[in-house]
Amino acid sequence: MDLGLQRANGWKRISAFLLDAMLLVMLAVGVGSLISALIGYDGLSSQLTDIYARYEKEYDTSFNYSEEDYGNLSEEARARYDAAYQALIQDTEAITLYRKVVAMSFLLVCLSLLAAFLVLEFAVPLLLKQGRTLGKRVFGLAVMREDMVAVSGPVLFIRTVLGKYSLETMIPVAVFLMLYFNMIGLLGGVLLLSLLVMQIVVFATSHTGALLHDKLAGTVVVDMATQRIFDTKEEMLDAKKEAAAEQAKRAEW
Repeated sequence: MDLGLQRANGWKRISAFLLDAMLLVMLAVGVGSLISALIGYDGLSSQLTDIYARYEKEYDTSFNYSEEDYGNLSEEARARYDAAYQALIQDTEAITLYRKVVAMSFLLVCLSLLAAFLVLEFAVPLLLKQGRTLGKRVFGLAVMREDMVAVSGPVLFIRTVLGKYSLETMIPVAVFLMLYFNMIGLLGGVLLLSLLVMQIVVFATSHTGALLHDKLAGTVVVDMATQRIFDTKEEMLDAKKEAAAEQAKRAEW
């Protein structure tokens, strides 16, 4: 078997990613639903929605206007909206509920995604060996260190939790949540764009086709059928010595 790097086929990587992503979302939604029931998120959210609806009815307006919609309102409609908004932000019950809903939303998303990543991107690859998720197993891919040694638990943890979950998933998700709750403006878009540019630059400049999580953990995705993956660095060095000796022996002839 060739001791060189057998990079994974791009289409296989995309297919494995899509399968893993679907499974991850399904698991995260299930975990999120369970956590939501345990902490009473739906009840608090309904209470807050009812308060919004009460003020909307009282002032004959809507809190769902975009900035463009607001700018196109008549002076009378805008005055009704402003009055409703002022009444809402002076309602201590509404403000308390809003803060709880925002905090719980972040908590729900963080915990449900973390649980999904720990199961499908960390525990499963440890069980299947060679860093293989269910998607990678289906499409014949594996993960190894850049020196062709099998990934260990700590390396896989860095790749999954620090790379995929924290850097590539939670930063964008947190920005989207802050945008949804009007907690961040242009800075959020700049942050997302910067992260995307970093991902593109890392991929374009890497001879292994690495993404940010691979760069962080020093790993590479390879073809399982053709790539030789060593259990230890010593085993890899011995194999390279044997290959070099064999090549030198053939050269003498």
